[in-house]
Amino acid sequence: MNTAQQSLSKSIEQLLQQFIDTVKQTSGDLPLVEQDQQWLSPCECGDVNADGLIAWQPCAIDDELGFANVEKAIGFTIHDDIKVFFTSFYSDVIPAKCEHGELELLFTWSKDDFERLQQNIIGHILMKQRLKQEPTLFFAVTDEDDMNLVIKNDTGEVWVEPVGCEPKTLVAKNLQEFLSTLSINYSV
Repeated sequence: MNTAQQSLSKSIEQLLQQFIDTVKQTSGDLPLVEQDQQWLSPCECGDVNADGLIAWQPCAIDDELGFANVEKAIGFTIHDDIKVFFTSFYSDVIPAKCEHGELELLFTWSKDDFERLQQNIIGHILMKQRLKQEPTLFFAVTDEDDMNLVIKNDTGEVWVEPVGCEPKTLVAKNLQEFLSTLSINYSV
C-alpha cells in the first residue's frame, strides 16, 4: 500500500472507531445484528442472545481480497480508493450524515459478501456501459430513494448519482476528503 492508500485506510479505521464509540456511548454496548448461520462474519463477537442477536464490531480484513477478476471482466483498472475501501475492513453498514444528508456506508460482512459485492460492481459497470456513461463505483446509499454515492473511476471524485443516470452533484475531490466530512448518525 502506498502512502495515500495507507492514509485512506487510517481514515476508514477512524470512522469505524467513531461508530463503535458512538454506539457504546448511546447503548452501553457493541451494536447488535440478527445472526444468520448462513452468513457468518468475523465481525461477530460473543454468543447469540435470546432474541437471536449477536454483538459485532468492524474488523480488519485478513483474507486476501482483490479486484483483479472484476478488472478482467470489465476491461479496466478500478480506482485505488474503492480497492482500499472494500478490502481494509469487514463491517455491517455504517449510518452517517454529511452536509448533503443521511447515508449508509456499504462494507462487506465477510469474504462471501465481498464476492457478492464484486458481482454487483460488475453489474453496475455493465449497466453504465450499456447507457454509454462514464464508469462510477458505488460505496454508499443515501436516504433518498435511488441515490447512491459513487467514485468516478477516472478522477476519484465523490458524487451523488441517481441510479441509471450520470453523476449529479460533486461532494468531494476524493474519498478521504469525503470521509473527513462525515459524522456518525446512530440512535437507539
